[in-house]
Amino acid sequence: MSVIRALHTQLVRRERSAEEITREYLVRLSQLEPQLKSFLTVTEELAQQQARAVDERIRSGEAVGPLAGIPIAIKDNLCTRGIPTTCASKILQGFIPPYESTVTARLAAAGMVMVGKTNLDEFAMGSSTENSAFQVTANPWDLTRVPGGSSGGSAAAVAADQAVVALGSDTGGSIRQPAAFCGVVGLKPTYGLVSRYGLVAFASSLDQVGPFGRTVEDVALLLQGIAGHDPMDSTSLRVPIPDYSQALIPEVKGLKIGVIRELLGEGCGEETRAAVQAAIEHLQALGAEILEIDCPSFRYGLATYYIIAPSEASANLARYDGVKYGLREAADSLLSMYGKTRSRGFGPEVKRRIMIGTYALSSGYYDAYYLKAQKVRTLIKQDFLNAFEKVDVLVSPTTPTPAFRVGEREDPLSMYLCDLMTIPVNLAGLPGLSLPCGFADGLPIGLQIIGNALQEPKVLQVAYAYEQSTDWHKQRPPLLGSTTQPSSPPETEGKSGKSKSAKPRKKGQSN
Repeated sequence: MSVIRALHTQLVRRERSAEEITREYLVRLSQLEPQLKSFLTVTEELAQQQARAVDERIRSGEAVGPLAGIPIAIKDNLCTRGIPTTCASKILQGFIPPYESTVTARLAAAGMVMVGKTNLDEFAMGSSTENSAFQVTANPWDLTRVPGGSSGGSAAAVAADQAVVALGSDTGGSIRQPAAFCGVVGLKPTYGLVSRYGLVAFASSLDQVGPFGRTVEDVALLLQGIAGHDPMDSTSLRVPIPDYSQALIPEVKGLKIGVIRELLGEGCGEETRAAVQAAIEHLQALGAEILEIDCPSFRYGLATYYIIAPSEASANLARYDGVKYGLREAADSLLSMYGKTRSRGFGPEVKRRIMIGTYALSSGYYDAYYLKAQKVRTLIKQDFLNAFEKVDVLVSPTTPTPAFRVGEREDPLSMYLCDLMTIPVNLAGLPGLSLPCGFADGLPIGLQIIGNALQEPKVLQVAYAYEQSTDWHKQRPPLLGSTTQPSSPPETEGKSGKSKSAKPRKKGQSN
């Protein structure tokens, strides 16, 4: 049973209050935060206010939806009115948005309880959350390992029960890759299905907001709350939004599942390959027909992405100049202020990508690099279209290996290889989901399920069928045993713990 469903049942039966549930998560958050560093800001006061409002609605006899009273963590590149939004960058340190992102506004209207803003690679540029200007988040399964990135704080928070669910953003795998590293479920929706209004832009044609959860059903319920057209976002799709819960049937018999040959070959670790092969055989045993699929253009995905994404970043990050908001360095001239502000405010990886993108867009190189990359992007989209003429969904590993050690990949190129298997999905604007499918040396391994555009229900169906017939999602990080809270999942606890130790940081307080 999903955590959201279990807590909702307890709330409507008045077995527990939203305030009790929120207090439990805030206590666990604060106990684990010194080790994990998942959060940049903890919004304790706001969370308590939101929880009280839900309790008042229930006491008055008002019917509440499944998301009401559920603690959620928000990646710190989504604007939250009156609450710091830093993108884990010094250039936005102390910035407090005067407006709310569409997705967070929708979830607040649904009654969700925001416990805080999570750490990330600066401006979502990275695969380990080591590029944050403020702190390095640890993996709950092994504190010496990275949680993935760029949404590492959100993935770690869900894995460690610091929040029930979380929001992240995915530009080249930044939801699915940390979900795989942290042993949770993460979904990157179809491009345009979820509003990007209020999401601080990295690469506008690739960015997409999506959910993290402990189970497929939790992810489906959160997607239901954020999907839908938004007139504030010009790329938002005008399409009917189905009831994603209706797709959660534990049945794959008769479905055709394609195995992407290129993503199970060179570059994939042996333990990852073995775990994913076992998952494929399990789906076949459940009644699915398995076909091998060739997507030859995928081999160019990494190079294509690292031209297109930095080019868009170069344009999007030009606004951070010390004039409008954020950091401003004193200088004798306007150009000198620009230079000093950006030099101090941006970290090494952000500067690297801005420089790559500016070069690719410069006169004399635009045709050779950027235009050619866009043509290859079209070929990758065509490979997907050809594949979906034969199969219902595609599967692959989410990442080449399990989580690596902090500091292990100082070479940027070795870090970029972490996104080898997730990038093609973003280039084509398709939905992709990662869920646990095994372990290697105590570290989770993720299975990636990819669907055609707007085929989230099919992706969720296959993921749910696999999840419900295996026990991987029930495994919990050993770190949870170090808290004063019960280490069992919240839905099996009789009542919330009420430890008075380790109070969380207040709204607006950063590490």
